[in-house]
Amino acid sequence: MAFKRLAQGLVGLSLLAVLSACGNSGDEADNALVVQFVPTNNDGTMEAKSEPFADYLSEKLDRDVEVTVATDYSAIVEAMDSGQVDIGIMPPAAYVQARETDGAEAILTSQLGDYDQETGLPLEGELTNTFKGEILVRTDSDIESLEDLKGKNIITLSPTSASGYIYPIAEMREVGIDPTNEVTMTTVSDIPSELSAVLSEQADAAFVFEGARNVFASFFTEDDLFEELRVLYLTEGDIPNDAIAVQPDMDADLKEEIKSVFLNMKDEEEGSEAMAIWGHQGYEEAADSAYDTIREYTEKAGQ
Repeated sequence: MAFKRLAQGLVGLSLLAVLSACGNSGDEADNALVVQFVPTNNDGTMEAKSEPFADYLSEKLDRDVEVTVATDYSAIVEAMDSGQVDIGIMPPAAYVQARETDGAEAILTSQLGDYDQETGLPLEGELTNTFKGEILVRTDSDIESLEDLKGKNIITLSPTSASGYIYPIAEMREVGIDPTNEVTMTTVSDIPSELSAVLSEQADAAFVFEGARNVFASFFTEDDLFEELRVLYLTEGDIPNDAIAVQPDMDADLKEEIKSVFLNMKDEEEGSEAMAIWGHQGYEEAADSAYDTIREYTEKAGQ
């Protein structure tokens, strides 16, 4: 009997230890932060490239961080709305969508390298918190103005992309072109696919972001993007950079901690390398009102 009671006691202690371990595991999972972003290309490498960013945030915030890749603009909006993601590195139009349903709150905006609008080349040491939409055509194209796009084949990104759709469409409407009836538009999922379509003459023009030829030059080993493509048009409207957005009901202290880590990222070598996956060169405070221009242009594009 004494042996039986001892055995029962050991079993009870073992079960208690298992339950305790399961409880700790749950606590750790609850403590983990999920970050999500939308890739600028779909070559399948972006998740692996984001690991240094996850490691950096994890070290600075002293908690597990998981970085996930959204399949498209709508996916990150849905993920923020449903609370599956704690921090979204969100394209501006996607952020506005999530904000309208109380799924996201911008705490920062990213800073990017600025470009010379005449040459299309980077301006060394110059940073900006906005960019332009850019329309690219082949260098030998006879398209010379926005009005010349009437009747042409245009390759675009998702209708929720500011530079890849919303801003160019809105400004085409302003010069009297009805994009729904007077041009042929084909949507693709990433910018390299857009560039390839114009290079191969499958499309007459592509809607991209300012500086796209610089960013994706290494993807085209057989083509010189600056020799073969030229900028037809830069949008008049300035587009705010990516929003660093969090869940609106996130603990206030955690929000401030996240904000501090992002603001200081550019001052550390590891931080600078980690955020380079998106071309970000720093972050700054952002008000939601900075994204009002997205709201205005979205309305114009949808008319």
